[in-house]
Amino acid sequence: MNIMGFEWGWDNARALIGIGLIYGICWAWSEKRKLFPWKVVIGATVLQFAFALILFGIPFVRSILFHANDVVDGLQAATRAGTGFVFGYVGDNVAGAELMEGTPPPLFFFQILPIVIVVAALSAMLWHWGILKWVTNGFAFIFRRGMGLGGATSLAVSANVFMGMTEAPVLIRPYIKGMTRSELLIMMTAGFATIAGSVLVVYGSFLEGKMANPLAQLLTASIMAAPAAVAVALTMIPETTPATERMKEPDFNYASTMDAFSRGATDGLQIVFNIATMLIAALALLWLVNAGLGALPDVAGAPLSIERVLGWIFAPLMYMVGVPLDEAAKSGSLMGVKTVLTEFVAFLQLAEVPVDAMDPRTRMITAHAVCGFANFGSMGILIGGLSIIEPSRRDDFLALSWRTLVAGTFATCLSAAVVGALPYQLFAGAHG
Repeated sequence: MNIMGFEWGWDNARALIGIGLIYGICWAWSEKRKLFPWKVVIGATVLQFAFALILFGIPFVRSILFHANDVVDGLQAATRAGTGFVFGYVGDNVAGAELMEGTPPPLFFFQILPIVIVVAALSAMLWHWGILKWVTNGFAFIFRRGMGLGGATSLAVSANVFMGMTEAPVLIRPYIKGMTRSELLIMMTAGFATIAGSVLVVYGSFLEGKMANPLAQLLTASIMAAPAAVAVALTMIPETTPATERMKEPDFNYASTMDAFSRGATDGLQIVFNIATMLIAALALLWLVNAGLGALPDVAGAPLSIERVLGWIFAPLMYMVGVPLDEAAKSGSLMGVKTVLTEFVAFLQLAEVPVDAMDPRTRMITAHAVCGFANFGSMGILIGGLSIIEPSRRDDFLALSWRTLVAGTFATCLSAAVVGALPYQLFAGAHG
C-alpha cells in the first residue's frame, strides 16, 4: 500500500500489533494488574513516534541529525592523532599500509576502543560547561510533564540517553535511598534500554557503509527507548506513591574543566578495559560452545551453533516487531547474542553481515533492537555499580535484576517496533 509516496504493508502493521503484545506480556508479569498505567503507556508510545517523526520526518532536523556521521569521522581522526603519538605505528595504519598491499583493518584495542576515552572526556566537559546538562534537563522536563515522573527519576532516565547505566545514577545518588521500587526499576531499566554516548560512537563506526546514517539511527534508538523503559517498568511494577512526594531536583557538578576532563578520561579508560575484558571472555566462550555444538550431528543441513539456536529462540520476538518471517531467525540470532553475550558482540556480528545478505529494513530494525545494555553480563555490572552508589538498597537491586533484564529488552524492542511500523523510506530516504 502506498501512502503519500511511502510503502506501508503487513510488516508495518504487525509491528503495531507487536507493541500491544509486548505491553500485554509486561502486564501479565505485573505486581498489580489492576493498576495498568494506561496514560503512561499511551504517553510513552506517542513520545516514541513523536521522537522518530521529529528527528527523521522534519527535513531541517533530519539534515542536522544525518550530519552526526561527520562527528564520527572527526572523533576518529582526533583519536588517531592521540593513539598515533602514544602507540606509534600501532596506533595508526600508515606503517601497515606501507608494509601490506592495501590498508589493513584497524587494530581494535589500539585504534577503535580509544574513541571511548575521547568521548568520555568530551562528555564530562560538555556536562561541566552546561551544554549536556541543558539537553538532559530538557528531556527530563518532557518526562516529568508527559509521564508524571519525579525530578530525580526523570533526570536519571534522560541522562541514560547520553551516559552509561552506572554513571547516570551518580547524578541522583542522594535520592536513591528513598526511591520507591517502581522508581528503582525505572532507573535500572533505562540503563539497560539505552546506550552510553562513549560506545554509541563506536557502534556507529562499525555500521558505516552497512546501513543509512548509523550514528543518527542509534542516537534516535537510545532517545526512543527512554520513554519505553518508563512505561515497561511501570507496567510491571505500577507506582502507588503520589507524584508530589517524588518531585526532587538533584544536581551533579565537576569542580572544574580540568576535573571533568581528567575524571572523564579516567572513566573512559576503565570502560575500555571492561569492554576488552568482556569481549575476550565472551568471544572465547562463544568459540567453545560452537565447537561443542559443531561436534553434534547437523540439523536442517547445517552444523549447530549458538547463533542458530538463539535465532530460533528470539525469532518470534523479532517477527513480532516487524522483521519479515524469512529473516526473523537471522535477526533473532543477533538479538540472542546481544542478550546472552553483549551488545558489543552483536554489533560486531551485525557489521559482518554483508550488505546484500540482509534486507536494509531488517538491518535497521535489528540495530534498534540490540541498541541497549540488557544482557547477562551487564546485570552484574549494574548491580555492582549501584551497590557501591547506595549499599543500603542492594537487596532491592538484586530482587529487581531479572525484571530489569526483561524490561530493558522489551524497551529496545518497542523502539524497533516503532521503526518497523513507520515506512522504511522515512529513515533511509536521505543520506545527508
